[in-house]
Amino acid sequence: MNGKYLLDTNILIALFASDAEVQTKLAQASEILIPSIVFGELYYGARNSGRVEANVGRVDELLASSAVLDCDAETSQHYAIIKNDLRLKGKPIPENDIWIAALALQHNLILVTRDAHFQAVQNLAIESW
Repeated sequence: MNGKYLLDTNILIALFASDAEVQTKLAQASEILIPSIVFGELYYGARNSGRVEANVGRVDELLASSAVLDCDAETSQHYAIIKNDLRLKGKPIPENDIWIAALALQHNLILVTRDAHFQAVQNLAIESW
């Protein structure tokens, strides 16, 4: 593959928890991108935590030092194809994850996740760290 990775929310949560495998893999990657959707999920989690201010601050720091990938009109086309394919297979996945998968396919990125349901998305390159 191309060494360019798109990170899912659970990988960043592992990073926040100082997961050694995630830290090592990130250090070896040629390019890391984070979907804007993932930042939404991280901020939501931070706001629902017992340490709102500290956790929002951690997400703010990550956002300031990250390459963020946003959705656009082309992403919408990928989203529609993925969602329809999953519907036909009878294998729905969460809406945010469809958008994340669409970004990965659109930009030919490897999605790094610990969620097995992404395996239902056709042609999606996945790694689990």
